[in-house]
Amino acid sequence: MAYELYYWPTIQGRGEFVRLAFEAAGADYVDVSRQDDGAAMEALMAQAATPSFAPPFVRLGGRIIGQVAAILAWLGPQLGLSPDGDSDRAWLNQIQLTLADLVVEAHDTHHPVDLTAYYDKQKPEAARRAEGFRQARIPKFLTWAETVLERNPNGPDWMVGDRPTYGDLSLFQVVEGLAYAFPQATARALATAPRVAAVRDRVAALPRIAAYLASDRRIPFNQDGIFRRYPELDG
Repeated sequence: MAYELYYWPTIQGRGEFVRLAFEAAGADYVDVSRQDDGAAMEALMAQAATPSFAPPFVRLGGRIIGQVAAILAWLGPQLGLSPDGDSDRAWLNQIQLTLADLVVEAHDTHHPVDLTAYYDKQKPEAARRAEGFRQARIPKFLTWAETVLERNPNGPDWMVGDRPTYGDLSLFQVVEGLAYAFPQATARALATAPRVAAVRDRVAALPRIAAYLASDRRIPFNQDGIFRRYPELDG
């Protein structure tokens, strides 16, 4: 039985964290909304007994799981992308939730006041929000990730344990997103976080991930997603 992923069909967004897990594991999955333009997704959100607030969500048989961190905590053991032991799995979930905080902050640089209004309607506020994000928050998050890697008892190759987990895939994705949206600021932050940069490169070189990144299954970053490139917000 194939996993079914439901997410917006034209952006990476939060769905990409789940796609990366499926791709890294070589899982049998269907990106449903890319086949029907979101019709089944909207129907499930309206009718499911356990409705998700928003996509992404994953269905396997009669089970539907929403929220990225919850999805990955559920999928991780099934896909071989979680460590053994409850303590390490809880730590991995904490890492994922912290990266989710970073994703929200990145999004709010271009929508700092009104989530329903266009960026053009809040440019001055976005410039102020982005300045603080560039100068303080990107370095703080990446320094934290650098510390996680440095303190891993199994060595700094991966965030938890001695093999890649969904946390490493998610770290890869946020670094790629930041590098797209804030190339100058991210380059400065990565210069002081070499272990983070190495994980980004190590994940990209995983054979299944490398094949995915080279395929048309990987939706390019664009101006409708979470990570958006507005040159005036970088620096």
